Amino acid sequence: MLLCGARALREGVARCGLSLRGGVPLRPAVSFTQTRGRSAAPPGDAARAAGSSSQPGDHRHTVLLPRSAFPMKLSGPELLNLELRIQQECSFEQLYSWQRERKAKKEFCLHDGPPYANGDAHVGHALNKILKDIHNRFEMLRGRKVHYVPGWDCHGLPIELKALGELQAKDMTPLQIRQKAREFAEEAIARQRAAFQRWGVMADWENCYYTFNGQYEAAQLRVFEDMHSKGLIYQDYKPVFWSPSTRTALAEAELEYNSEHVSKAVYATFPLTTPPPKLAAGLEAADKVSVLVWTTQPWTIPANQAICFMPKAQYSLVKRADNEQLLLVATERITSLTSALGTNLQSLGTFTGSDLEGGVCQHPTISGKEVPLLPANHVTMAKGTGLVHTAPAHGMEDYSVATHFQLPVECMVDEEGKFTELAGVDLQEQSVFEEGTSTVISMLRAAGALVKEEECVHSYPYDWRSKKPVIIRASKQWFINTASLKDKAKEVLQKVRVMPESARASLLAMLDRRTYWCISRQRSWGVPIPVFYHKQTGEPLINKHTVAHIAKVFAEKGSDSWWEEPIETLLPPDVLKKSKAGAVTDYERGEDVLDIWFDSGTSWAAVLQAGEEEASSTQTKRGWFSRSSTAVQEAEPRADVYVEGKDQIGGWFQSSLLTSVAVRNKAPYKALVVHGFALSEKGEKMSKSLGNVVDPDVVINGGTDKAASPAYGADVLRWWVAESNVFSEVQIGPKALNSARENINKLRNTLKFLLGNLQGFDPRTQAVDPKEMHYIDQYLLHLLREYSIKVTDAYNEFDCGRVIRLLQAFITRDLSNFYFSIIKDRLYCDAENSVGRRSCQTALEEILDGVTRSIAPILPHLAEEVYQHAPGHDEGETLFRSGWVKSSSVWRKPGLEEAVEGACAIRDSFLSSIPGRNAVEYDLTIAIEPGLLFELMESLQEEPTSTCSQLTELMMASRTTLTSTLPRDLPSDAITNSGSFLINLEGGIIREDSTYAIAAVPISLSRCPRCRRYTSDTPECLCPRCQTVPGHSQ
Repeated sequence: MLLCGARALREGVARCGLSLRGGVPLRPAVSFTQTRGRSAAPPGDAARAAGSSSQPGDHRHTVLLPRSAFPMKLSGPELLNLELRIQQECSFEQLYSWQRERKAKKEFCLHDGPPYANGDAHVGHALNKILKDIHNRFEMLRGRKVHYVPGWDCHGLPIELKALGELQAKDMTPLQIRQKAREFAEEAIARQRAAFQRWGVMADWENCYYTFNGQYEAAQLRVFEDMHSKGLIYQDYKPVFWSPSTRTALAEAELEYNSEHVSKAVYATFPLTTPPPKLAAGLEAADKVSVLVWTTQPWTIPANQAICFMPKAQYSLVKRADNEQLLLVATERITSLTSALGTNLQSLGTFTGSDLEGGVCQHPTISGKEVPLLPANHVTMAKGTGLVHTAPAHGMEDYSVATHFQLPVECMVDEEGKFTELAGVDLQEQSVFEEGTSTVISMLRAAGALVKEEECVHSYPYDWRSKKPVIIRASKQWFINTASLKDKAKEVLQKVRVMPESARASLLAMLDRRTYWCISRQRSWGVPIPVFYHKQTGEPLINKHTVAHIAKVFAEKGSDSWWEEPIETLLPPDVLKKSKAGAVTDYERGEDVLDIWFDSGTSWAAVLQAGEEEASSTQTKRGWFSRSSTAVQEAEPRADVYVEGKDQIGGWFQSSLLTSVAVRNKAPYKALVVHGFALSEKGEKMSKSLGNVVDPDVVINGGTDKAASPAYGADVLRWWVAESNVFSEVQIGPKALNSARENINKLRNTLKFLLGNLQGFDPRTQAVDPKEMHYIDQYLLHLLREYSIKVTDAYNEFDCGRVIRLLQAFITRDLSNFYFSIIKDRLYCDAENSVGRRSCQTALEEILDGVTRSIAPILPHLAEEVYQHAPGHDEGETLFRSGWVKSSSVWRKPGLEEAVEGACAIRDSFLSSIPGRNAVEYDLTIAIEPGLLFELMESLQEEPTSTCSQLTELMMASRTTLTSTLPRDLPSDAITNSGSFLINLEGGIIREDSTYAIAAVPISLSRCPRCRRYTSDTPECLCPRCQTVPGHSQ
């Protein structure tokens, strides 16, 4: 009956087009009660025997041990010299141009966000540039033509301030300042570029883009003109963030918030002079009532134009218990105010906020000035009194109220943050942050309007460059109307892939917060806003004719021409005529420059999209996109991805999106990758004062004290980037770097084993056809294929950490603990040219090649070093010019997985029965009832009993017997065990849960003096296998 059942099963398998003998059967979907991964000493311990002292009659010289010049460890100067040699010999500098010139069906564009050219390269740069390079190298290895043009953000105040040092800008001309700033930026760029190249970053280093390049500036002005012609760029007088320390307007992206800022806050009264009409009859002693306000910026009180209330909130007239003072406050704030003022507040009446409309108050510090009570939606009950002091020149919401109610917007503060003459003689020339605030408080006290003064610790905006507090100050500036772009920007952003997805909410929130963008700066080092002003009227002259002409001048001569050239060159007669303007002598040049976020935010126009005018330009020829490029088949090209830190959510990501949507109605990128910041090993922000700054140059080359700061080399730095979870904050320090070095050394150990066993093997002439290979070798190729697919998916997701985890699991579980422990006997003791050994070497060569290519994007120096030692290619060939992991669908054979993993399940049962003992000392009997599992095991061992079958090799025993039942006369010292193995084929069409039993008894054969397996018939004689090795005889 069993035989009939087995025959029926075989017939069912045959109907599925599968074979159980001769070929390799079936397809997977297998589960079993045991697991692969248990290891034992290699059969025969030939390696250990070969390493012991030799004696007469030893066969040490006949064992084929691994031999390789590949070093297991490298450190110090030897490591650094090797990396530099690899970069030179493998033409790292020429790799980018080589891949740009080759034929490729697809193009991949990673647009580089320009780092700021104001200092040396730091670990933040390393995190960003290496992450980009890993993906670029991956895409290049896959056969894509990579477009990656590095760039630098070269303008702006930080560079200007550092370049000038102790020099005073007021004593220098704009051109002198610009010359100093350019020189400083160029020196910083040279140092950063050298660092990026040392890290192994593949790029078009000869044709980088710079925001101070004339062609770039011209492209930027064309974007400006397009947006201006659409009414998106306009000039207005409104409050903006202003930095007194650097005397320029700032955008919100240029701010950082200090949560420990201390302000002098005051409670102040505004006497009610005209009661609100709805309350006039009910307010007793109205002439004694005052409106109570609270502010952390008392210096703005002289600019007060109104007091705002919340229309739907409840307000109360309260009486102080200590001095009979009558105050108007929000009902909800009475309890808090009682505590803050230190006195009971008795409510005399409650009413709705809208009832306050029409009331008028006396300004507390300006005699005769009255200010109205007005409704406003920005009033909150979180702090203060529920009545908000409103100074339109010094607040965004205040300005909105002023616009709605046509209030005056009077700014009494100059560019240095000092009161002007408009504030009066008592305040003129006083700093609003210092004596000006004290004077205003004194004026309130003298007027009897100061109720309380206190210190308030709160979050306050600071200039990210000077690290000093900013103010909000009304001034005439140029703006982008982001409110009109916001909805479209949010719409196109929904079509952009964001990694991690959680960053999308932050991107959308940042867009919501930005109603306008101030793009003018009052400095010299930047791209001039292309506007002329009428000398008499102050009216601006700016249109498509003037801007197009200036863009053409900048393309030829650079933006220095704004100051160098006579105004007649910038405003020629034909442009004036087209503009219907007066004589050129009626105009003067504007002095403002563009915000650097507008500089970098238009990089898509300068680098990704070359206009018709640029098609034959120098920069286009030298590597920037031209319309003939295969990457720009669409008329308005987009980058495949932008990769930057999370600080760019409100910076470059947003400025690029807004400008591209304004001009092209679409995003400049198809995907965004947002990574975290580099922190110290303790999770702290790096700071020189804390002494926790990690210098990437010291990481690579070592510090003064080599014991404390050893030279790790570039690949360790790259491994640190890859291993980290870049989507969160990334920590770096000795612990992380030492771990990276140890992991690379473990990898080198595996690679050395692979290389050593491929000595003398040429895969081009000696490789075994996959169909002829041992099943275990074919199975490893199957695992290699699965590994390569998973690794490719991980790289596609920018998940380099998963790549490393997959690599380590493959090496540890599949190779070291499993495959290597099984094949050593065959590698070392089979005849050099035997099919079995060549089969194993064929698999090892594929594994070496696959592993090396899979880690090449992360460790390019190591990968090329391995490739120089690896067989199968001509001298001078390099890995990065030879493609990605070459896995074959042939390796995915039906039934292969079941055959090997079924044997592994049986092997694990065997090994678990002999804990701590050597499997090679046993004679193993495997009993399986006739059926599919038995057929699978027969494919590994055709003879009933064998010492050299594939099944014996997998069992790691000296001899294996395959039978349908265990013998009844087992010796008393026999060790038995049993288990089951479930085979599920063709989606359940064929399903069999087979049981098996094993019996292990001490081997009766003698130990072979060569292979050290118990396979010899008589003591001190070679086993039959070793006798067949050429040069050996009994």
